[in-house]
Amino acid sequence: MAALNENSTSRLLKDADDAFEALEKNDRGHREIDEATNRRLLKKIDTHLMPLLCVVYALNFLDKATFSYAAVMGITEPASKGGIGISSSEYSWLGSIFYFGYLAWEYPTSRLLQYLPLGKYSAFNIIMWGIMLSCLALVRNFSQAMAVRFFLGLFESAVTPGFTLFTSQWYTKREQGTRIGIWFSFNGVAGTCGGFLAYGIARGFQHREGYPAWKVLFLVTGLFTIAIGIIFLWAIPDNQLNAWWLNRKDRLLAIERIRINQQGIGNRTWKKYQIKEAILDPLTWAFFLYALIATVPNGITTTFFSLLIKSFGYTPTESLLYGTPNGVIQVLALVSSSYLGDRYGRRMFLGSCGLVFSIIGVMIMIAVPNNHRKGRLAGAYFTGTAATGLVAILSLIASNVAGYTKKTTVAALFLIGYCVGNIIGPQTIRGNNFLSGEIIMLVCWIVCVLDLIFIWWFCKRRNKQKAQLKANPGYQKVDNQEWFDLTDKENGEFIYTL
Repeated sequence: MAALNENSTSRLLKDADDAFEALEKNDRGHREIDEATNRRLLKKIDTHLMPLLCVVYALNFLDKATFSYAAVMGITEPASKGGIGISSSEYSWLGSIFYFGYLAWEYPTSRLLQYLPLGKYSAFNIIMWGIMLSCLALVRNFSQAMAVRFFLGLFESAVTPGFTLFTSQWYTKREQGTRIGIWFSFNGVAGTCGGFLAYGIARGFQHREGYPAWKVLFLVTGLFTIAIGIIFLWAIPDNQLNAWWLNRKDRLLAIERIRINQQGIGNRTWKKYQIKEAILDPLTWAFFLYALIATVPNGITTTFFSLLIKSFGYTPTESLLYGTPNGVIQVLALVSSSYLGDRYGRRMFLGSCGLVFSIIGVMIMIAVPNNHRKGRLAGAYFTGTAATGLVAILSLIASNVAGYTKKTTVAALFLIGYCVGNIIGPQTIRGNNFLSGEIIMLVCWIVCVLDLIFIWWFCKRRNKQKAQLKANPGYQKVDNQEWFDLTDKENGEFIYTL
């Protein structure tokens, strides 16, 4: 970690952040923003960004959950009974193929998120995945379903890295964890609302012939996603500089308020040295490992949660209804852990607490006899808190990785791990035996806790190194270096969030 000097700034100015040019052009130096102005801007940003980010992320989960709902609504039945006639192993592959599409396009889409206008490219992907989801209502066999599910994953691969960039672009470090926790928690909202939606459709179409309930479910959720994508295209700006709901002065103030992040608002120059730094950074691989290990259980619960509850002894329609509390638990866990993590500066500790509750839940599922279905159902509900750790890691990518090329690279590698884990997850279940999957969930979550402890230790160690660097008599902060698109390692002023 070397300090910058005045001689090194000339090479950085040509690749400086978009914010630097905007502030220089308007003759704005470093100006303090009073608390009242900051609150006013934050309220306006929250009002215009958060509702749509939350709704889209809910749909991001719902289109995966609909496949689980469809399993108990008849999609696996023979064509004569309104399904597409697939076996249990084929169903597992339909759960995994989504993530093959996600995996294939994750790195290219991360590059496009940097190079193309962020808001417009994100909206394009939302509309396209809505079209793919609608097409699932038209599939007639396993091969067609595999093709559509592959492209569904491909278009969805832009959502999580794109939303992480939106959050780091608009919010200060102390605000990012809470916002990521809120929009990610809409997975739980989708799980609750989606369960009720599927239950209503299943009850409404169970005695009707000609158009199975699972097709109606895909069509309704797909068309709604397309509509939201069109609204997103109009409502969400690419950055502060073209936010139509901010006047010229507030656009500059919105940039100024995130100066403290030492990250800027975006840079389209692809920098090879930042890719190399990302690959050689131990934090990158700690994030990757977490994504890989944590999403094996996620792949199990997303694809099989309704079937898991059914295996406790409940009917198909009851399994849809009784799965909904899990979403409520996830929302409460994510919002509370993210808020408290930001307030007290303990994101990783709060994320670990959710994992501990999930470990307890899966232990209950394993230990309680099969004939005690209420006890096993309670254990399944506890697993809804596991996402707190994943959200903590996402917020750390937003807060603790600087340099736009490095950030997009780390996010891409994280989501590649996410894909591989979700591909592996459904393959751990064969037939109606869920015990092997439950044991794998337990082991994975224990490893995740250990990984979070390592990340906490490593970030704390780096902060100590930064403090020693700044205490050196020869250290000098370069003016406006916040906008030079520096990485977290090369910027002496950068502080890692814990």
